[in-house]
Amino acid sequence: MTKTHPLPDLIQRFFSQRLQVQRQLSPATIASYRDTLRLLLHYVQAQTKRPPCQQVLQDWDAPRILKFLDQLETQRGNAPRTRNLRLTAIHTFMNFVAQQAPETLAHTAQVLAIPMKRFERPLLGYLSRQEMQAILAAPATATLSGQRDRLLLELMYNTGARVSEIAALNREDIQVQPERLIQLRGKGRKQRVVPLWKSTANHLKHWLAQNPSPVHSPLFTNRFGQRLSRFGITYRLQCAATQAADNCPSLKGRAVSPHLIRHTTAMHLLQAGNDITVIALWLGHESPATTHQYLELDLALKEQCLKKLAPPTVKGHRFKPADRLLDYLERL
Repeated sequence: MTKTHPLPDLIQRFFSQRLQVQRQLSPATIASYRDTLRLLLHYVQAQTKRPPCQQVLQDWDAPRILKFLDQLETQRGNAPRTRNLRLTAIHTFMNFVAQQAPETLAHTAQVLAIPMKRFERPLLGYLSRQEMQAILAAPATATLSGQRDRLLLELMYNTGARVSEIAALNREDIQVQPERLIQLRGKGRKQRVVPLWKSTANHLKHWLAQNPSPVHSPLFTNRFGQRLSRFGITYRLQCAATQAADNCPSLKGRAVSPHLIRHTTAMHLLQAGNDITVIALWLGHESPATTHQYLELDLALKEQCLKKLAPPTVKGHRFKPADRLLDYLERL
């Protein structure tokens, strides 16, 4: 009789031992793994009528995992990138199971053999300076929420920070004197310091003085006094972009996201003549190779590159078929 391996014990040890103690992953990464396994538990429950606490490893076989991944795309509307992220979490769990219970190698190997899905990487694009200025001017600064949104958007453009980095900012991360800078906590708990424009620092100084709170409190909060979430930041940005479209027609119908602002900062730094390695440090990339994939030169810069290359002087010759049949085929 084949030995069964209850999932509750394996999952608990996976999170408490492997992720938290051995690898010491960040809370955000652990939450992503948690969400994936929770979705899979619910899916298997719907398929087998077995509650999560009674499921066994054999319920998570390769065919069912594949159906689960297909369901993420077809029913939940997940993009291939999100599907791959879920599969990465499942692969990590199966690797852990294979080490804890070697007798499951045949089972785990089939799941680990499920490949990542390839997908196209469309150009994200970026905003022009006029479009960015229109978005920054959109919030009504007569209200407290409008002042917050204006400062929020200005800080995103100034730093090129990820939306998660902006959401995680606390008051203690801001320094306006003697130097104007902000400390960001990026992926993998990496920290970096980014300088601020004088105007941004002055607006931050005014905001901190107008809204006194403990130094460990969030820099940006919602109307309930809670930390403004990534989704809240995205929503406020989209509201500003919609308002800005009235004065800037090129923004109409355009999807404006926090990542687009980050890309805009990078492109504007590149257009200002900054080296790609400096931009990589500014964005918090581990390697300039990541920045090379992240950035796409605009047409003006491409034309400047082309001007430095002299065109060939060899004259071309038009091909003339010597046979009527070849001439007929050529004209098809």
